[in-house]
Amino acid sequence: MGVPEEEIKGVTTPESIDDPKGEGPRIWFHELPDVKSSKNRIHFDLRASGRRELPLATRKEQVEAEAARLVALGATRLETLWEEGVDHYAVAMADPEGNEFDIN
Repeated sequence: MGVPEEEIKGVTTPESIDDPKGEGPRIWFHELPDVKSSKNRIHFDLRASGRRELPLATRKEQVEAEAARLVALGATRLETLWEEGVDHYAVAMADPEGNEFDIN
């Protein structure tokens, strides 16, 4: 992805990078099937829920709070990404220009 080798030392998966100081967010890169007529140049998955050790109900509340905050700033809520029995909750959103991103 063009990231200098010294910046990805210790990364356990090739599709993500972490701030070496542990202060910033993890950035995860993944490919999506080309099903759109006009693709985003980049798609962000933004973690607002905290760590996996937190109960799903707590993480869901935090995701919903962040989604509401972003809607108030002009984003559009597209859909809720959740299935019964799965320990993951996310909200698909779009910025005012239509670029999609997920809050999880």
